[in-house]
Amino acid sequence: MIKSNMEKLKKFIKKNFTPKLMEVMKKRYTKADFRRDCIAALTVAVVSIPLAMAFAIASGVSPAQGLYTAIVAGFFVSLLGGSRYQIGGPTGAFIIIILGVLQQHGFDGLLVTMIMAGLILIIAGFLRLGTYIKYIPYPVVTGFTAGIGVILISTQIKDLFGLSLEVPAPFLQKWLAYFKNFDTLNWFTVLISVVAFASIMLIKKRWPKSPFYLASVILSTLLVVIFSLPVDTIGSKFGEVPHFLPAPSLPDFDLSTLFSLMPSAFTIAFLAGIESLLSAKVVDGMSGDNHNPNAELIAQGTANIASACFMGLPATGAIARTATNYKAGAYSPMAGILHTVFILLFMLALASVAGFIPLACLSVVMIIIGWNMLSLDKMIKLMKAPRGDRNTLIVTFLLTVLVDLNTAISVGFIMAAVIFMHRMSNQIAIANDDKLSKEKTGGQNISDNLSHQGIVAFRVSGPLFFGGVSEISKFFAQLKTPPRILILRMGQVPMVDASGANLIAEFVKKLKKQGTKVIICNIKKQPREVLHTALLQEHINWKTLSVAKDFPTAVKIASRYVRMIPLQISEK
Repeated sequence: MIKSNMEKLKKFIKKNFTPKLMEVMKKRYTKADFRRDCIAALTVAVVSIPLAMAFAIASGVSPAQGLYTAIVAGFFVSLLGGSRYQIGGPTGAFIIIILGVLQQHGFDGLLVTMIMAGLILIIAGFLRLGTYIKYIPYPVVTGFTAGIGVILISTQIKDLFGLSLEVPAPFLQKWLAYFKNFDTLNWFTVLISVVAFASIMLIKKRWPKSPFYLASVILSTLLVVIFSLPVDTIGSKFGEVPHFLPAPSLPDFDLSTLFSLMPSAFTIAFLAGIESLLSAKVVDGMSGDNHNPNAELIAQGTANIASACFMGLPATGAIARTATNYKAGAYSPMAGILHTVFILLFMLALASVAGFIPLACLSVVMIIIGWNMLSLDKMIKLMKAPRGDRNTLIVTFLLTVLVDLNTAISVGFIMAAVIFMHRMSNQIAIANDDKLSKEKTGGQNISDNLSHQGIVAFRVSGPLFFGGVSEISKFFAQLKTPPRILILRMGQVPMVDASGANLIAEFVKKLKKQGTKVIICNIKKQPREVLHTALLQEHINWKTLSVAKDFPTAVKIASRYVRMIPLQISEK
């Protein structure tokens, strides 16, 4: 018995939590596979280096912390993750959350938030919640992603034009400050921005597989160094980029801080979970592989905790870098691990060179990423969707931009849930069969026969849940005179929740007190189990009811009470 349970436990763990790297390594891993992973890793590292620094600067911290995140978090995402090609690191989705936490609680507060978010993700993984993240409403995801894109663009205007001002945090005040101080722009910075943007567009069009972001950064840096242009650079604003990782440590915190950081921790966990699983799903579609969502959540949680210990930023699976990894010919998660090694080698050998990179070219990179996050094509398509989806999109987008991401996600979810319940409640129908039935036997309407004998048949269709309980309750209330026998046809009810079951139970209890015989027919397994529990709570024994497998059987049962000739009728 114990041995059997242990075997079941091993199979359960293997199915839900085994890292993809372990699955791949159990098979034959050759030198050719390693060579493929090395080439893909170098390609992804070249793409990741400028993005990591740009995301860090946009988040209000030093570019070195973006590199720390790409190295540490990227390592654990590939080591423990459930996706074969996933590349982890900092992404634009976290920027507004990071800025908000930094303003209120400082960098230590951000690190504590990351550790809390990591623990939430690990718990979610062990609870196997990764399977359910796919049910997040599409308008909500599109709305807050587009909102993040707009905010990301708005945070880059100062460095894009070299403006001299203190940028306020609120969105509208930020743009008002930009317009008031636009006369302070630096024309040399504008020149670098134009060159960076033009080079990215040209290289991307002519050589789409090349590292166009890195090429643009190199070109802009050469212009600044050769001509000694007076523009802000990483070195002038942040100092020299370190040549090594910091020693791991834990941040200082107190219990009172934890409660105030909890909403941001849940938001980071939510964003990390949804973006990583979306990234894994996208690359699955490209490769034909299948990711393990629960192992992926555990890996993302571990990666965020490790990143916090090394002074990094929140991390998740990055769709663009993951797709690049696959297209570059990666064979296994070893490519993701090797890509972090190449970034570390860059820090060791070329960190001093990074100090000459102009902030303007990194701003261009972030604006392009923000534009891609805006996804105007998806927004336009959703604006043609049903009104409920359209309104959810608009509200989520506006709240993300004008209020904050926590509020936007909460309100968006509530709106989507209410709209879904409204739609589902419209699918619920209940009516007397004298209105529904067109079945006839020997030229006589069956419902007329039933009604003449004091028998009422109700047909219920659709999911019977709390969203439609009020309408069903109104229908039951219209039954003024209790019938001798009531047949409740539930063959078209796929599911029943506690509210629906309690309503049926109360209705049955009322009828039994009035001496009505209740017959339930065609009931499916899930509704039967839930209704059984609800009837017991009303002190009604299921065995005191008549349960028929189909409607003809229900009529035969009823005929015994009224001595009615059984009829040949439909079983639906």
